Amino acid sequence: MNSHLKLSQAGANLIQHFEGCLKKQGEHFVPYKCPAGVWTLGWGTTRIGGKPIDPSIRWTASQCNAAFLKDMETYERDVRKYVSVPLSQNEWDALVSFHYNTGALGKSTLLKKLNAGDRKGAAAEFHRWNKANGKVLAGLTRRRASESLLFQGIKDANYDGKADPAPPKEPMPQMVDEPEEPPWAS
Repeated sequence: MNSHLKLSQAGANLIQHFEGCLKKQGEHFVPYKCPAGVWTLGWGTTRIGGKPIDPSIRWTASQCNAAFLKDMETYERDVRKYVSVPLSQNEWDALVSFHYNTGALGKSTLLKKLNAGDRKGAAAEFHRWNKANGKVLAGLTRRRASESLLFQGIKDANYDGKADPAPPKEPMPQMVDEPEEPPWAS
């Protein structure tokens, strides 16, 4: 199911906005502990070859980007395995982002609701995943709101977790009353 889908640029932008390629020292990126206390490197990589990040490792920007692409393959494969309903590109991107950040899609109520056909209920479930170590985090609250909006196909270009305002509608052209007699007729 959904074998035709790959993470789009919109999905990658959302993930990279929230993950950030943090902690640069000179030309290299160094590991940092995320709010959940997990060593993280580059665009959110937490494991290399199945092993946790070694805090002494250093990566170039190219290594960060390559690891991101490899990580996405893993999380896309998981989403394909777990989801039993056809997805839109927006839904796919939001689920890959969610699963990449939480690793919990397979055991979530979000997945249960989605697979039962309750897309509205699934969209609401994103918001429940805004804690690290039991503490609500503003960044996770924004990320989950942005993922929920993306899932629903609603624009949130600045990732503030709020739907972008709709563009103003063009006013209808005003009808002009025609004079009873054309001006050139006199």
